[in-house]
Amino acid sequence: MTYPSVYPTGVTIYNPEKCWNGYTVFQAAEQGALVIDMNGAEVQLWKGLYGFPNKLLPGGYVLGHTGERNPFYGMQDMIDLVQVDWEGNIVWKFNMYEFIEDPGEKPQWMARQHHDYQREGNPVGYYVPGMEPRVDGGNTLILCHKNLKNPKISEKLLLDDTIIEVTWEGDIVWEWICSDHFDEYGFSEEAKNILCRDPNMRPNGGGMGDWMHINSMSVLGSNKWYDAGDERFHPDNIIWDGRETNIIAIIDKKSGNIVWKIGPDYNTSKELKALGWIIGQHHAHMIPKGLPGEGNILLFDNGGWAGYGAPNPSSPTGRMNALRDYSRVLEIDPTTLKIVWQYTPAEAGYMMPFDSNRFYSPFISGAQRLPNGNTLITEGSGGRIIEVTPNHEIVWEYISPYWGKVIKLNMVYRAYRAPYEWIPQLDPPKETPIERLDVKTFRVPGAAPIGRKKETTVEGVLPPHTPPPGFAPLCVAADV
Repeated sequence: MTYPSVYPTGVTIYNPEKCWNGYTVFQAAEQGALVIDMNGAEVQLWKGLYGFPNKLLPGGYVLGHTGERNPFYGMQDMIDLVQVDWEGNIVWKFNMYEFIEDPGEKPQWMARQHHDYQREGNPVGYYVPGMEPRVDGGNTLILCHKNLKNPKISEKLLLDDTIIEVTWEGDIVWEWICSDHFDEYGFSEEAKNILCRDPNMRPNGGGMGDWMHINSMSVLGSNKWYDAGDERFHPDNIIWDGRETNIIAIIDKKSGNIVWKIGPDYNTSKELKALGWIIGQHHAHMIPKGLPGEGNILLFDNGGWAGYGAPNPSSPTGRMNALRDYSRVLEIDPTTLKIVWQYTPAEAGYMMPFDSNRFYSPFISGAQRLPNGNTLITEGSGGRIIEVTPNHEIVWEYISPYWGKVIKLNMVYRAYRAPYEWIPQLDPPKETPIERLDVKTFRVPGAAPIGRKKETTVEGVLPPHTPPPGFAPLCVAADV
């Protein structure tokens, strides 16, 4: 989060030999669904098409939304989910989840979709060899909102999360409601106390509690754990994560019950303590079979502020009582909870904790495992998308040049990389390497180059010490 006033946007690093080359799609702030090539050339913009998120499908299709409910009445409610072809024609649409009659607004059916959805044929919505999402049929799982009351949680109106399964024809054939399983989440009495008094109240619609705030949802798909006999990981089961509660959970598709979870309290076992507190996380999903790391859980552990529990000096009421000022991308073995791979400020080369906030997105963001073992990371709050190797080398970096006028950020909710062949309308682009600039010598026009006109030696001045590890002469202790 330590940004200079001036810095380049677009692609700043590109090593074609080490990248998994393809097209990248993301929602450019107040522009629409944007597809760029590896050099940052903008090859397609579906102008104005919303994306919460946008996802490419084989054949040059994109998924998105034609509008958002007036935020005076709803919070992050997309009015529909649509599949659009290369020329902008809507070839599939779903909106018939709830008929909405907001005062002064046109009465209409709405999907109330938010944050995620998955088309049949692919469990996670990004490229997996041999698992292409269907483009002319199949069911779609959609993460939606529903307003309700549940006295077990609070007497206040709740903005609850639901997951529905919709056929190609638009029939809802399955529904899961998050608050129905409140007793399974393992909240402490302290957490229940603050949830009852303040379930993350938002002003929209006269006030509603966005108590869980699920921000990702995907199918497990076939995996080695189920093949070995562990029923918790049935391929039809669904994994989601709740940003406000720090919970990541897997639900049984048949019963809807929780069969696996971590959080909301990370102090309840030695395995969870070793994992460390996951806070405000996004995009938790199981890496699909056929990709490096298959069967592990990949997520963007934002840090920032989230959770319910005991009050502390940073959280007088107990809401948002867990804090951390840097992010982590974690790959976790779901059977042992051990971290298999990670990308944190340390792997990024930043000295911790002094420089940790240089890898930090306290909201949004995501991570995609690529076929060559690299990981595409969306560090969303700063509009930064990077591709890193298993050894943590950044081989591609892009900074979005699009700042919003309503939300004055160049934020990117979540980006996805797709193979060139998914857009047959285009010839594969030329791939031109971009060397990393040396920031010590890079200057904007008019700035003086590095180097002194005069250098003077002062007699008696001692050279600096080279302290041993752990003895750095700084105001706070270093982690290493």
